[in-house]
Amino acid sequence: MHYKQSEDFIDDKKIWIQLKKHQNPSDTEVRRIIQKSLRIQTLQPKEVAVLLNVQDEKLWQEMKSAAREIKRKVYDNRIVTFAPLYCSNYCLNNCFYCGFRRENKKEARRQLTIDEVKKETEILAGKIGHKRLIVVYGESPQSNVDYIAETIKAIYQVKVKKEKGFNRIRRVNVNAAPMSVEDLKKIKEAGIGTYQVFQETYHHETYAKVHPQGTRKHNYQWRLYCMHRAFEAGIDDVAIGALFGLYDWRFEVMGLQYHTLELEKKFNGIGPHTISFPRLQPAQNTPFIQETKYKVSDEDFLKLITVIRLAVPYTGMIVTARESKEIRDKALKLGCTQTDASTKIGIGAYSENDNKQKPEIQQFILGDTRSLDELVRDLAKKGIITSFCTAGYRCGRTGGKIMDLLRRGKEAVFCKINAILTYREWLDDFASEETKKIAEGVIKQEIEEIKRKTPKVYPPKLVALLDDYYKKIRKGERDLYV
Repeated sequence: MHYKQSEDFIDDKKIWIQLKKHQNPSDTEVRRIIQKSLRIQTLQPKEVAVLLNVQDEKLWQEMKSAAREIKRKVYDNRIVTFAPLYCSNYCLNNCFYCGFRRENKKEARRQLTIDEVKKETEILAGKIGHKRLIVVYGESPQSNVDYIAETIKAIYQVKVKKEKGFNRIRRVNVNAAPMSVEDLKKIKEAGIGTYQVFQETYHHETYAKVHPQGTRKHNYQWRLYCMHRAFEAGIDDVAIGALFGLYDWRFEVMGLQYHTLELEKKFNGIGPHTISFPRLQPAQNTPFIQETKYKVSDEDFLKLITVIRLAVPYTGMIVTARESKEIRDKALKLGCTQTDASTKIGIGAYSENDNKQKPEIQQFILGDTRSLDELVRDLAKKGIITSFCTAGYRCGRTGGKIMDLLRRGKEAVFCKINAILTYREWLDDFASEETKKIAEGVIKQEIEEIKRKTPKVYPPKLVALLDDYYKKIRKGERDLYV
């Protein structure tokens, strides 16, 4: 056991003291911290407090420029895509901000059967071309650990025949309620990818207010220590996040940093595989969302993304279709590494031939409903490659191994090659002619860059494999990776 739940590592008073103490930071101090981030070193809370207090617009531009440079150094010129699959909207909790809360009588409750899970997966893998999912469950007896494990296994079983080979989901990440070590071992055995749980808000008083007494979610510490239990269960890729709009955004960024440092300290330097920062979005019959005084403006949203990128330079950063196309494009340019597309969040929505959003079966309303093909095309126009790679997880590059490679800037070598291979495969199997035409230039650009940097950056053996696998993919072979 690596922790004691009586030792709460989030000190509200201390966070506010740090934020107030570091007001009006000097240019020299800010630039020193930026240089530390560029060396891919995790920042300390007082350094994050300094960045959050920057007022000078010129310094913010320097911070944003550094965020883009860090993203390129660690993750190269690529964006990873996924899709959410909501399996159940039954929930015992009564969170003020959530459309799934138990007292929302306007929500149409449903849980997918295993056959329905497979049907949704067939569309996501067979018609759209996704290779990774984040599977989402409400907290209820219906969607217990056995159901979660069964759905994970069912998703992996789906293979969809294509003209050349077949496609399938190869990475199933899970967003679910905090679990015991015993239950986490069950979903580990089922093949879970990353385990994602958001604290929602790190502010104790606000947490208690929006998660009423008498609900499972009211227990702040049970949620706070869920990643400790995940590591104990053998799950070494974990994902944290905060729901921005519940409390002051600067406090939440500090909370995320304390959470990151706690994990690094207790688990041999392994921090969060990804960090998410969703903003409150409209949801049916959920007036709290309009009443909160902590709404985050677009400007502040881009600022908090910048600070997180600098604060935890190695982590993956997820911006989702909650946001508008305009904001999502800016976030991806700024340093985010993952996003979703062709997104539907209604229970069973992928199987319906209807692209209209239905508030009565959704947790919230989406801001960007672009298809995967549209997103790939839009990124290609900017010279950015979309990656469908899941190789690292199957090669054992997880936990401490991936953290070490990310910090040293070495993972980008594998990722760039695998991005090209999976991009080629997706273009041949799923892309529209318009998207293919634009994307060919991106592939050419990426291959030329690799050749320019061989052998200094890219080992000749890996480059030879890229050339061999690329030719095989064009001829119809699938799922080749390094």
